[in-house]
Amino acid sequence: MRKSRAATAAGNVAGVTDPAEPTVLVHARGGLGRLTLNRPRAINALDLGMIHQLHAALDAWQSDTEVDVIVLDGAGERGLCAGGDVRGLAERVMGGHADESALFFRDEYALNARIREYPKPIVALADGVTMGGGIGVAGHAAIRVVTERSQLAMPETRIGFTPDVGGTWLLAHAPGRLGEYLGLTGAVMDASDAIYAGFADYYVPSENLDDLREALETRADPSSPTEIVLLFDETPASPKLERARPWIDDAFSAETVLEIIERLRARPEPEASATADLLGELSPTGLAVTLASVRRSRGLPGLRAALEQEYGLVMWFATSQPDLPEGIRAQVIDKDRSPRWQPATLAELPADVAASALAFQPATPLWS
Repeated sequence: MRKSRAATAAGNVAGVTDPAEPTVLVHARGGLGRLTLNRPRAINALDLGMIHQLHAALDAWQSDTEVDVIVLDGAGERGLCAGGDVRGLAERVMGGHADESALFFRDEYALNARIREYPKPIVALADGVTMGGGIGVAGHAAIRVVTERSQLAMPETRIGFTPDVGGTWLLAHAPGRLGEYLGLTGAVMDASDAIYAGFADYYVPSENLDDLREALETRADPSSPTEIVLLFDETPASPKLERARPWIDDAFSAETVLEIIERLRARPEPEASATADLLGELSPTGLAVTLASVRRSRGLPGLRAALEQEYGLVMWFATSQPDLPEGIRAQVIDKDRSPRWQPATLAELPADVAASALAFQPATPLWS
């Protein structure tokens, strides 16, 4: 399988962290709370300890009258967050530790929902790589900033998995059929694409981020965080996704993944043919479940409902499907880029696989 930027980011989740350094830096000054994900060698990939630290800081600041705006960013120059610890996920899945997987997802999804519902504005600086679990912490913030270095994606199908962390809620509300396209392919969005697809709000050049943080800290009332961000907002280039909408909307409106591939092969655009080739390399199970999940999310009432649906799906993958540990092995552990999917082709896939996945009930409920 060809190596993509999304797959490369997924492979960076096992970086070494200095044990003397906290994995989340928590500071408050001048009314501004700052949360900095601090595993730069792993592109700030999330583990359970980091999720708990973020919860604790938000707990403390929720009733703290000295803090009224929160900034979420990442240490280092490579990105906000490359995702979750997929090596750890593979170990739990292969070791049969479903209870540990459930704990991780429950705490992570609670954080995703909390960021969306937090009573004080959270400004997420999605500078650099922001994928998977990074979308979960940045994509639901009140104010979402991207830069010329931003690379956003939901690349879960690359490891035989399905988008989660509320990603299907964002995908479901992207224009046209971009949700299906981005969810199935794991395509990487730059700043203009992310804003166009509804994953971000404002474009600020990376060289101005320090000034933006300072302005949020020293702002003069009654300036709101949005008004301050607008002072730094610039117009990005025209989104490539907007120009690609004709072939994307045509192909990805088809009923099944097989029909999507057939329509892609019938299109004259070279990008459509390349997309068909890519889909042919990915997990048939992951593709079918992702297509159904994104489409079903369009009819759900809100983010919490989407997270609940995703929780059932990820636990279905984690407890009964061989493609998830195989995908992580091929992309992250052995890095041979040659996963052996089961079943190997879309033609062999049971017709009811997506329905079975959506009907799965985890042993431990998400919300308790």
